[in-house]
Amino acid sequence: MSSQPSHPALLIPGPIEFDDAVLQSMSHYSESHVGAPFVATFGETLSMLRKLFQTTDPSSQPFVVSGSGTLGWDMVAANLAEPGDDVLVLHTGYFADSFANCFETYGAKATQLKAPIGSRPQLPEIEKALKAKKYKLLTVTHVDTSTGVLSELRALSELVQRISPETLLIVDGVCSVGCEEIRFDEWKLDGVITASQKAIGCPAGLSIAMYSGRAVETFQRRKVPPGSYFASFKNWLPIMQNYEAKKPSYFATPSPQLIHALHTSLAQILSKPLSERFAAHKATSQKIKKAVANLGLKQLAADPADQANGMTAIYLPDGVKAPEILPNLLKRGVIFAGGLHKEIATKYIRFGHMGVSVTDPDRVDIERAIEALEAGLLDAGYQKAQEE
Repeated sequence: MSSQPSHPALLIPGPIEFDDAVLQSMSHYSESHVGAPFVATFGETLSMLRKLFQTTDPSSQPFVVSGSGTLGWDMVAANLAEPGDDVLVLHTGYFADSFANCFETYGAKATQLKAPIGSRPQLPEIEKALKAKKYKLLTVTHVDTSTGVLSELRALSELVQRISPETLLIVDGVCSVGCEEIRFDEWKLDGVITASQKAIGCPAGLSIAMYSGRAVETFQRRKVPPGSYFASFKNWLPIMQNYEAKKPSYFATPSPQLIHALHTSLAQILSKPLSERFAAHKATSQKIKKAVANLGLKQLAADPADQANGMTAIYLPDGVKAPEILPNLLKRGVIFAGGLHKEIATKYIRFGHMGVSVTDPDRVDIERAIEALEAGLLDAGYQKAQEE
């Protein structure tokens, strides 16, 4: 049984519910960020990230920097793109718009390849775009939190390697790392950015990333310095390398408590084969999506191949709006998220199902949420579709 105070189950696409041991790690006593005990913990944490991202290449470089997932965009745009560089941003929802805006803030020229709401750009479209112009980087949101759309990385990487092998492939994995499979080396990824508060299962406040040796070399060949001081690889790269080598180093003070929590969470994740974790998330996702269909509801991502395993974006019935249904769910001990895509924000809700709510057999968060969704819709006047 959890030792946490009674509270509604947080089933939004992040932050998620946290394990007791992770929260207890947050209460670690104060210690020096350059002292040997903390340096050892930070070094182990960086090494564990290599296992989570499935990279054994010594030239790959993990980063853990205090900040939100959004800081990951800045670190990509400030370090890997230079003013005037062309960047192709694959658009599956709200977060591609923001990533493109970040690139433009640093002077890069972002071209968005957009798909209809609930789907993703198709490989022939991407191939056409790559043949039409030379792009320094291509970015893809692995799971767009605004739509629940899952992008396929392996086939995309194969396409980039075939058509434009000099283009860096960057993955926004904020809502996928820890619940969707990512094979960093095998799929020849150049960067994956994520955050602590989603499937990794650690409180918010850490921007986490893995970069390939090729990405680091791209930074080292820059013609002009990065347009950011705090986000600069020039400042952070030696820090991360030193910490992983268990050497004290300083640029900006990290959060020892958050690093301890991340260390605990990663140790839990890696205590079992990653394949089991991904299978559990897929099975839970299929259970939820079946329940949604049984209620006569549709997902934003209509094609099963485009549906994420760590969240589900659900269209509400006609006449029911998110501001009406969400309080009904809260009364039943469940917190879902409203819509985020500006074109349809009031027409759908988002159900996050990742981390301990999925992997802890003693938790009944998912079952409670499915029951609350049906009851909440009934309270809002919706009668579920009857079998014909």
